[in-house]
Amino acid sequence: MRESSNPVMRGVVRDNEKAAPYAGFGQMAAGAQSVILDANGQPTYAPAPAGRALTIDDVVTKTGITLGVLTAVAIAAYALIQTNEALAMPLWLVGMIGGLVLVLVASFGRKQDNPAIVLGYAAFEGLFVGAISHIFANVVVGGEDAGLLIGQAVLATFGVFFGMLIVYKTGAIRVTPRFTRMLIAGIIGVVVLMLGNFVISLFTGEPGALRDGGTVAIIFSLVCIGLAAFSFLIDFDQADRLIHAGAPSKAAWGVALGLTVTLVWLYVEILRLLSYFQSD
Repeated sequence: MRESSNPVMRGVVRDNEKAAPYAGFGQMAAGAQSVILDANGQPTYAPAPAGRALTIDDVVTKTGITLGVLTAVAIAAYALIQTNEALAMPLWLVGMIGGLVLVLVASFGRKQDNPAIVLGYAAFEGLFVGAISHIFANVVVGGEDAGLLIGQAVLATFGVFFGMLIVYKTGAIRVTPRFTRMLIAGIIGVVVLMLGNFVISLFTGEPGALRDGGTVAIIFSLVCIGLAAFSFLIDFDQADRLIHAGAPSKAAWGVALGLTVTLVWLYVEILRLLSYFQSD
């Protein structure tokens, strides 16, 4: 199986188990299927005495539940901050740190298929999304454009998501090993630049060239949006292969977690980009 550019989706499958590349959805529960080779030498799951195989409905349902929790918490956090703006930064920090910790636990602890961790992540990210939406809409932009900014960002995020799903389904862009390597390299480069810009901002007290709303910042946000969008193709491919390999249904939580991570990244970058234009 090709490695995903999303660290969560990558961790869903134990890549180091070459003889059983589909056997890595966290800690396998009792009744999970064992991996065998078919007549063509390809890995597949042997029939399990209990449980059932992953389906597209499982992926859609678990992703919907995860996004539902995130959205509900985000709306509640936004409304709470509206009554007391001093809560914006604390909720932003709690959401960001809590979400990061749970992603690391899920990725390195092989617990992507744990619904408690996935929904806990969604709740923390809801706090983060609600707080950062308020910051951009009411502090960076402000005025009558606040609600419009958030609405545009949400529509654009899901527009990109469904657009990339169509691109994947039609095969307009093929997910190849070379495509994956190039995307991962691009994401690593972006992360390094983000960290460098963050360090510079700590010493200068300024947002830095990558986040100051100038031409370079706009180009950087467009690059981030492009990388996030193309990441969906690899995540879709990963999920598709797991379904065809007969992975256990519990694996849908791992797919939901990976897609949610990418959606949040995409939303924040689109929100930031729109704020550059509306704050001028």
